[in-house]
Amino acid sequence: MEEWLVELVTKAVKETLAQRTGLKIPVAVSARHVHLSKQHFEMLFGEGYELKKKKELMGGQFAAEECVTVVGKKLSAIENVRIVGPLRKFTQVEVSRTDAVKLGLDPPVRESGKIEGSAPITIVGPKGAVSLNEGCIIASRHIHMSLEDAERFGVSDNQKVSVKVFGERGGILHNVQVRVDKAFTLEMHIDTDEANALGITSGSLVEILK
Repeated sequence: MEEWLVELVTKAVKETLAQRTGLKIPVAVSARHVHLSKQHFEMLFGEGYELKKKKELMGGQFAAEECVTVVGKKLSAIENVRIVGPLRKFTQVEVSRTDAVKLGLDPPVRESGKIEGSAPITIVGPKGAVSLNEGCIIASRHIHMSLEDAERFGVSDNQKVSVKVFGERGGILHNVQVRVDKAFTLEMHIDTDEANALGITSGSLVEILK
């Protein structure tokens, strides 16, 4: 199936789910991953190498076939960390707090892209390695919404909301950032620590508290 058609079908499915579930929001659990600049990508994989798509994600992003190893202090490392494409202007590593402990790091909780003053980390690929003075963060939990979704939920871009999680280990997550863009489909992103603590899996439904 053509890539553009896969993306269109995926978007239609998510929009249908949003309509069917009313004001509930589907969750995607985000595992550790890496965003790379072109310069750093070529240092890791070699000049002329191109990322291979494994799975389409929201807003033109994709999970790549390629993975790297990330290394923290005292050479503690985590292997097979997925690259998320396309390439960016900067390199960023997103981990959970549990990952950070294993790596011997203390990264800040940040919105994606805000890496100034974040934790140092080394990335190792098949052709080389890149050592960053900053770039490792724990991504803040957030909800992606289209313009229509934001209107339906009565929220605005960058607003912080509280979210109710259902189920046996359910609870309330505060300080959830709303991100609004015409390219987004309705989805809340949390990391693996948050998901495990509350018994959430990808596809679980949550609700914004008013």
